Amino acid sequence: MKMICAIIKPFKLDDVRTALARAGIHGMTVSEVKGFGRQKGHTELYRGAEYSVDFLPKIKLEIAAHSDQVEWIIDAIMEAAHTGKIGDGKLFVYDLQQSVRIRTGERDMEAI
Repeated sequence: MKMICAIIKPFKLDDVRTALARAGIHGMTVSEVKGFGRQKGHTELYRGAEYSVDFLPKIKLEIAAHSDQVEWIIDAIMEAAHTGKIGDGKLFVYDLQQSVRIRTGERDMEAI
């Protein structure tokens, strides 16, 4: 089992969700997060005062999947989240040791 973590631009969430649904993925965790990388921050004007926004809003997706599904999940996210501009995001894949469905006690792939 693998855990796929994707950091994407907020306005791309619906496109990514649709692409994942087409690929057969119907469960994920979505979090609103803030961060920065090469995109860095930017300055904004508020009531005549200029201030720096160092952390930009992003969306974090977490998807637990079978190891065989990882490549086409990555492809679906990359295609849907791509704008070609800085700040498109990142994907991380790591091993998932165990999963348990609390309600039924199912484990591992049955719990996903």
